[in-house]
Amino acid sequence: MKIVQIITRSDNIGGAQMHVFDLSKSLMKMGHEVTVIVGGEGPFCELLQEHGIAYRSISHLVRSIRPAADGRAFIEIRRVLKQIQPDLIATHSSKAGWIGRMVGKTLGIPTVFTAHGWSFAEGVPSKQRRIYVIAEKLAAYLATRIVTVSEHDRTLALKHKVSSAKQLVAIHNGIPDIPNLLANPKQNPPHMIMVARFEQQKDHRTLLEALSLVKDLNWKLDLVGEGPLKTEMVKLAQELKLDHQVRFLGECKDVPRMLTQAQIFLLISNWEGLPISILEAMRAGLPVVASDVGGVCETVEDQSNGFLIPRGNVNVLAERIRELIESPELRIRFGAEGRLKFENQFTSKHMNDKILSLYEAITSKSGMRG
Repeated sequence: MKIVQIITRSDNIGGAQMHVFDLSKSLMKMGHEVTVIVGGEGPFCELLQEHGIAYRSISHLVRSIRPAADGRAFIEIRRVLKQIQPDLIATHSSKAGWIGRMVGKTLGIPTVFTAHGWSFAEGVPSKQRRIYVIAEKLAAYLATRIVTVSEHDRTLALKHKVSSAKQLVAIHNGIPDIPNLLANPKQNPPHMIMVARFEQQKDHRTLLEALSLVKDLNWKLDLVGEGPLKTEMVKLAQELKLDHQVRFLGECKDVPRMLTQAQIFLLISNWEGLPISILEAMRAGLPVVASDVGGVCETVEDQSNGFLIPRGNVNVLAERIRELIESPELRIRFGAEGRLKFENQFTSKHMNDKILSLYEAITSKSGMRG
């Protein structure tokens, strides 16, 4: 099968990019021909090239809405797809999803859109939510199937009548296992880590305010990532007198190895799909403290492999962090439960088998259009 994956951003290697990367590698190992179409030339392109994954860079494919650039991106992508002549197009992220689906429709190529967390999720500003619901309803007609990465997001799409139950399918994210890269949660003093971009979706402010309530304890925190809100958060850490306990590390290429040096993983957010970073933490055997948003509760079971925190609740977050800092035994138990859950539900094989089955059904003569 000849498959083209389309994603908007190359300047950031986040969950959606890692999904495309891991899926592309797996499909190629199975003997399928894969090309990734991506906006611009950034670190993600370097990752693809390093692993021998063919890619085509589209200069006008950008995240923000720019009618002139979007029109040029449509033309560029259509030209590339006519050259490749794929059996199926798989689109990821909002902008690539809209343009890719339109191109697929004009060329008569079956197209799958994967929503890595809806832009109209709870936690997104209400005005944006209303706009994105309308946009996704219009774009839904252009896709053969729509994949959500959590049951929560499938239910949310049905609630807002974005698409039909027949067109929507939930397939949990999955990642490759690295059994030799395991953390040691019992080590003291505990080292915490959060891997997330400094932007509106993530809630570093709530995390830092919660940590200011437990600064009497012995701990360290690494914040991995870049983004427009980083400078503001560095200043906040200084104001809260946390700068001697919190490090801002920027982008880091070897996150799996960094996780082995940690004892607690954090992901404090305003909204999510089904975060790859949590799966990476579970794979490493780390206890997880995360905001109870989106599909997070499908990975983290409260009091089993971590703690779920109500969105924006500083006091509960501080209490849960304190519990884990003070109890190596709890960290060990949560970490072991998370590792077992990862092995049973969230490896790349679980995801890839379901995705390939979907692709085959769509491209076969018996495949039904949505």
